[in-house]
Amino acid sequence: MSRLFDTVVMVDWSAAAVPSPAKPSADAIWIAVARGAVVESPVYRRTRAGALAHLADLFAAEIAAGRRVLAGFDFNFGWPRGFAGAAFGAPRALTVWDWLSQTVEDAEDNRNNRFAVAEALNARLPGVGPFWGRPATALHPGVPEKGGARAGHGLPELRLVEERLSAARIGSPQPCWKLYTTGAAGSQALLGVAGLARLKRDPRLAGAVRVWPFETGLHAADAPVTLTEIYYALVDDAVKARPDGEVKDAAQTRLLARAVAALDADGALGPLFAGAPDLDAEARRLVADEEGWIFGAEAAADVAAAAFSKPPKLRNDCFALPRGVDWTPVDAALARLRETLTPVCEPETVPLAEADGRILAEPAVAVRAHPPAANAAVDGYAFAHASLGAGDVARLRLVDGRAAAGAPFRAAVPPGAALRILTGALVPEGADTVALEEDVEIDGRAVVLETGLKRGANVRRAGENLDEGAVAAPAGRRLGPADLAQIAAGGLGTVVARRRLRVAVLSTGDEVAEPGSAAGPAAVMDSNRPMLLAMLRRWGFAAVDLGCAPDAAAAVRAALDRGAAEADAILTSGGASAGDEDHVSRLLRETGALTVWRIAMKPGRPLALGLWRGAPVFGLPGNPVAAFVCALIFARPALMRLAGADWPEPRPLTVPAAFSKRKKAGRREWLRARLTPEGAAEVFRSEGSGLIGGLVWADGLVALPDAAVEIAPGDPVAFLPYAAFGL
Repeated sequence: MSRLFDTVVMVDWSAAAVPSPAKPSADAIWIAVARGAVVESPVYRRTRAGALAHLADLFAAEIAAGRRVLAGFDFNFGWPRGFAGAAFGAPRALTVWDWLSQTVEDAEDNRNNRFAVAEALNARLPGVGPFWGRPATALHPGVPEKGGARAGHGLPELRLVEERLSAARIGSPQPCWKLYTTGAAGSQALLGVAGLARLKRDPRLAGAVRVWPFETGLHAADAPVTLTEIYYALVDDAVKARPDGEVKDAAQTRLLARAVAALDADGALGPLFAGAPDLDAEARRLVADEEGWIFGAEAAADVAAAAFSKPPKLRNDCFALPRGVDWTPVDAALARLRETLTPVCEPETVPLAEADGRILAEPAVAVRAHPPAANAAVDGYAFAHASLGAGDVARLRLVDGRAAAGAPFRAAVPPGAALRILTGALVPEGADTVALEEDVEIDGRAVVLETGLKRGANVRRAGENLDEGAVAAPAGRRLGPADLAQIAAGGLGTVVARRRLRVAVLSTGDEVAEPGSAAGPAAVMDSNRPMLLAMLRRWGFAAVDLGCAPDAAAAVRAALDRGAAEADAILTSGGASAGDEDHVSRLLRETGALTVWRIAMKPGRPLALGLWRGAPVFGLPGNPVAAFVCALIFARPALMRLAGADWPEPRPLTVPAAFSKRKKAGRREWLRARLTPEGAAEVFRSEGSGLIGGLVWADGLVALPDAAVEIAPGDPVAFLPYAAFGL
C-alpha cells in the first residue's frame, strides 16, 4: 500500500506572552518534519508569528513540489459538547475558528489579548466561566482567577476523547478552559486555532488546507495539506529514551513525526482518521462537528511502538528486474539496489563511547556551541582593537592579572589597556583581539606592539567550529573518531544510531573443507567464508558464521533458516547457479523469491538475489576473486543501505597505467592492481578468478569501463584502493 502522505509535520505549540529565549529551550515552539523514513532536525521558533510564517513557507513549498502533507498540532481543535451551540448558536467548531480568527490579537512579539477573548466568550454563556485562570493583576473580571470560582456555565470539563485518554491513564489531559500557569491548554487553543484559521487564508495555500475532522469527516482528506490535533503523551516512553541534552519538546516533535511516518509506511495510517471504532452515530457527529479528536488516540499502543521506528519489511519484489532485461550493466544493477532497498535496523540510543562505527538514525544536533564563547588561539595579550589607534605602534597599559583556560578574567579590559591571556582562555569583556606574545614587547607596565593586526586576530569566535543547534553529524553517516570528537564538542553524550546490521555468511558444497582440517586433494579449503566474515566486521556489521553446508537441500535449508533467524541478511558463496547441486538457488526459486542477475562484469557475472523468510540473500560466485569483487561492488553498498547508511560511492584515483590491455565492449572489468613507487598502477600477472594471491599482492582494483578500450603504459586509469571500499 502506498503512503497517504509524503511529508509529516509535527508542531509543539506555545502560548507564551513574550518571545522564547534565544537559546533553544523547552516550553517553546518546535517543528519537526519527516519525509519518508528521514526525520529532519526539529526547528525552533521563538514566536507564534515566526512559526506560522515558517509553516506557511513549508506548506507552500511542499504543495509546489507535489507532496501531500499531514500536519499535527498539540492543542485542541474543538471544545466540549455544547460550547459552540451555547456561545454561537451553531454546534460547529469551525464557527468558533472563524470568530477567533477575527477576534484574537497576537503580535509579532507574542503579546496577545487571550484573556480579553476568554472574557468575551464567558459573557456569551450563563453563569461564571467556563474559561478561568489569569494573573491576579489582570483587568479581566469576567475570567475567574481560580477554577473553583466557576458555576452555572453547564459545560463539561473534558471532551469525549480526553475522557477516554484519562480513563486509560494515557497522559494527563488538561481541560481546554484553563488559561494560565502550568497546563494552560485553553490559551494554547485560543491562540493556536486563530493562527491556523489565518494560515489557511494565505494566498499560496488557498483551498489546499483541510482541518480534520471538521472539514473532512472521519476519514482521510483528499487535500494537499491536512491539519490534525495531536497528543505528545502517546510517545512518552520514546521521549524518555531521548539522547542526553535533547530538549524534551524537540524530542516530542521528532518522535511523533517518526511514528506517524512509520505507520504510514506500513499502511496503518488510514484507519486512524476514522476515530475510535466503537463510537456510535451521535458520538461520531459530535466528534466530526463540535469536539474534534486527537489523531491516533484510539491506537496509542501502535503509535508508541512506531515512535521507536521499527523499519518496514523489504518487499518480496525488491530484487526484481524490469521485464525483458537479460544482461544488466553494473551501474543499472547498483541503481536498482539503491532504489529498492530500505533500512532494516531500528534506531536506539547509544552512549557516545560506544558509537564508533555506528550509523546515525537521526542527526546529532549540537546542544551547545563549540567553542561556547570567544577564546584565545595563542598565548599573548588581549585588548580592544580600537585601542591600537592610528599610528604604526601602539602602547597599551598592562592590566593586573591574566586569563587562562578554565580560569577566566572576571573584570572588563579598559580601553587603551591589554591583559595577559593564555591559549584557550575566554576573551574577557572589553577585548576583541589578541596579539601573539612573540609580537609584543613589555616596557615596564605597558605592552608595545605594531598596529597592523586585524580586528579579531588570534581569537576563536563563539561557535566557530559548531553553532548551537547545528548538525554535528547527519543521519545516515557511519561514525568515525573525528565524528565522535565533533559530536562531543557539541555537548552530546549519546546519539540515536541504528542497531548494527547482522549479516550471516554461508558456504556450500561437498568439496568445501574447513580451513585447518585434514582433507584430500579433491577438497577445496573454505577461503570465502573467513574472507567475507572479515570484510563484514571491517564494515561495522555484526558477522554471523553459518559454517559450510553440504550439497543437501535439507542442510542448506536449515542453514538458511538459522541465518534468517539470527541475522538481517545472508551472504552465500557457491550453490547459486543452475546446476544439479545448486541448492541455494533452487530453494530460493521454490519460494518464488529468486532473481538471478547476469551482471555485465568480470570477474563475477551471476549474482543470485532473493528473500528467505524476509531476510535478503546475496548469492555470490564461488570463485574467491569473483566473490571478493562482487562483495565490494554489490554486497557492500546494499548492506550499507540495509544498515541505514548513506549509499557509499567509492572514489577512484586517476593514475597512469603501468600496463597494456585491450578490452572489448560490453562489460565492466576490475583488475587486481597496486601502485608503483612512482604512483602508476600495475596489474597482477593473471586475471584468473581462483588466484587468491593476486588479492594479497594488490592494494586495490583498476576499473575498466563498459566500453571498448585499449590501454597503453602512461594512459590514465581509475584506481580504487581497498580503502575506498572500507578495507
